[in-house]
Amino acid sequence: MTNVLWQMTGLIVCGVIWRLMKPAGLDPVQTRKVLTSLVYYLLLPALVLSVLWKTELGPVSVWIALSAASGIVAGLMLGMLSCRLCHNKAAETGAVILAASFPNATYLGLPVLEATFGPWARSVAIQYDLFACTPLLFTVGVLFAARLGNSESGNIKGKALGKELLYIPAMWAAILAVALNAFSVPMPDVIKGWLSLLERGVAPLMLISLGLSLEWGQSRWGKLPTLIPVVALSLFILPAVVLAVATGLGLEGEMRAAVVMEAAMPSMVIGLVLCDRYNLDTALYAAAVTVTTVLSLVTLPMWYGWLV
Repeated sequence: MTNVLWQMTGLIVCGVIWRLMKPAGLDPVQTRKVLTSLVYYLLLPALVLSVLWKTELGPVSVWIALSAASGIVAGLMLGMLSCRLCHNKAAETGAVILAASFPNATYLGLPVLEATFGPWARSVAIQYDLFACTPLLFTVGVLFAARLGNSESGNIKGKALGKELLYIPAMWAAILAVALNAFSVPMPDVIKGWLSLLERGVAPLMLISLGLSLEWGQSRWGKLPTLIPVVALSLFILPAVVLAVATGLGLEGEMRAAVVMEAAMPSMVIGLVLCDRYNLDTALYAAAVTVTTVLSLVTLPMWYGWLV
């Protein structure tokens, strides 16, 4: 596990160095947008289609989704409670709740699980994200962000909730893959080869993009105390909740370990977009991503050691 994380860290560091050195004069923000757009619109949908088309879907898929949802719901509730006890401002509360509740299930979780458990674990990461994290993020998560943010979007109507799911290519790829899987449609060799070529770029580009997203300025030192609930919830408490639920549902062995490892991932990067859109504390959220990502290099091996 430690060797795997060092390999992942090497790619993340490449992104950090790129952001600092700016080779060829390329702006790191624009570079990250190009890489993430390529992954978001082409490579990740190809990976989702390839994996879910061939994965055996059944009760285990439901248990994965329920385990993931339990962790997210617990994070939303406990995150709100911790912010009330700490008397955080609304914009800070929204950032803390999102950072604590939603793990980096795909951008970091997928490559870590694949390298740790093998190719079969990619389906765990994808199902954890697309069957639970993403739907809850663009419904309940957006509702929290809009209500706590200082923007006109705070008055969003119920019918607007979740509409962004319709614009996520990976969701459509998942729907298509599940349909093809359900009807036992064989995957042609040409399509299999094409998808295989595309999916190989997902993990390295996601990790480099994550490195491009990590930054730390002097102004963020003062935000460290506010991040204590985020660290406690995302890296310790919520994985324990998911472990209890997954065990109760009958998951065991490496499958249970993979699901809990997903819950133990650091804060998701895409939350920065929601913070910007709904005027939450973006600087605080960016600090949460940086801190939890760095600390996860220590906590993930701990969880792996407990679970396997």
